[in-house]
Amino acid sequence: MVTKRQLGLLFIVLGVGAAVGLFALDIVGAGQFQGIGPAQRRALLVAGTAVLLGLSLLPLGNKPA
Repeated sequence: MVTKRQLGLLFIVLGVGAAVGLFALDIVGAGQFQGIGPAQRRALLVAGTAVLLGLSLLPLGNKPA
């Protein structure tokens, strides 16, 4: 059974991984914008929201999700 702490950690890892992946795509040069484009900004907002959701689940401990 998955606990809320484990689910929170999963959200944090996925959010940070998505943000790192977006910056890696920017370094590779995918896309037509120099710097962060509008689609990347939206994706970073979603990734940040996932991290915040994960952080809010951490203090809930070992209760089942």
